[in-house]
Amino acid sequence: MNEEKIARINELYHKSKNEGLSPEEADEQQKLRSEYIASVKNNLKVQLDSITIVNPDGTTRNLGEEHKKRTLH
Repeated sequence: MNEEKIARINELYHKSKNEGLSPEEADEQQKLRSEYIASVKNNLKVQLDSITIVNPDGTTRNLGEEHKKRTLH
């Protein structure tokens, strides 16, 4: 999601509070919000998949790899 789309989300939000949105603008707002939420979820997934735990004995566990193995079964 780029800065332009985020600015448009904010613009539509403020317009909806001040004067209301046309049906086309409400549809655009919903699509942009859905895209934003999908982007946030994807970024979080990437961050969580990159977590590696180092055990006291020095061994490591990659949580992303463990999750992928569990979901393939």
